[in-house]
Amino acid sequence: MANVGDLMSRTLVTLPPGSTVGEAATVMATQRVGSLLIVEGDRLVAIFSERDLVRAVSSDAGAAAHDVADWMTRQPQVVSPDTDAETARELMLSGHFRHLPVVDEDRLVGMLSMRDLAAAGSEG
Repeated sequence: MANVGDLMSRTLVTLPPGSTVGEAATVMATQRVGSLLIVEGDRLVAIFSERDLVRAVSSDAGAAAHDVADWMTRQPQVVSPDTDAETARELMLSGHFRHLPVVDEDRLVGMLSMRDLAAAGSEG
């Protein structure tokens, strides 16, 4: 199987931690993504996923006005572009998540999704 760098999306959908849950939901819907990378400058600080969104709105009817910082997953697991795709898949399965930020020497360079892995598996 390929390396993460061969499969990842290089299109990064990001928001700062001061964005609201409602803004995050809108970006996720318009960009058709299941998670957002939360960044300060060019530094990854968290990920905000569909699971975080559901947790927020099911906990508080007014969550749309809250900062994503109240609900995001801080210090998410990351991989490098050189990580073997099978290793990344196992990490995602064991961690029960579908999106994995990709960093190269502390610089955010991409996002790997289970969908990316599934597409690669069906090609081979």
